[in-house]
Amino acid sequence: MDGDDRVARESVVAAARALDAAGLNRGTSGNVSLRVPGGLLVTPSGVPTERLSPEGIVRMGLDGSYPAGQKPSSEWRFHRDILAARPEFGAVVHAHPVHCTAFAMCGREIPAVHYMIAAFGGPSVRCAPYAPYGTEALSRLALAALADRSACLLANHGMIAAGASLEKALWLAVELETLCRQYAVALQVGTPRVLPDAEIRATVERFRGYGLNASGT
Repeated sequence: MDGDDRVARESVVAAARALDAAGLNRGTSGNVSLRVPGGLLVTPSGVPTERLSPEGIVRMGLDGSYPAGQKPSSEWRFHRDILAARPEFGAVVHAHPVHCTAFAMCGREIPAVHYMIAAFGGPSVRCAPYAPYGTEALSRLALAALADRSACLLANHGMIAAGASLEKALWLAVELETLCRQYAVALQVGTPRVLPDAEIRATVERFRGYGLNASGT
């Protein structure tokens, strides 16, 4: 393990722990991947975040290969497929936060009830139809839901967020859970107003120079 490889592995461990610290995940259910030359690094299967180590992070090829004796996350397929299909993404996070997952359980997309929806690339965050975890079918459905977007819900499952960096992917995951929580409360208050598509398109353009986007991350 050279210096750059160790730094990359440590960043994956830190990102997985950040999901827990932000309240987006618990136990072994979430997973994180990072693009590296020739493939990706991904968290291992069934290891609680407090027991993760740089040595335990699994290096995979884009062909799905990985070292003997290691076992990548059961969701490695959609991590690999997203990074292979979307060169603008350098990292993917998956988690089961309460409010995102509640809407996913209902099979509901998140409409443009707040301008922050533009952070995900368009006027909605789609909900992919259900497929069993870890399957090629789920990966295909997730890719479709992510078309022109950087996040999606997975029916009866959880959420995915992807960004140019781990920092951006984690930021988007937190923003999506915040938006879902706000939407859930608004539905209890009354009927949320949905912003016009044209307004969201304009906000997407404004966001290109805002915050993490301004530095290309």
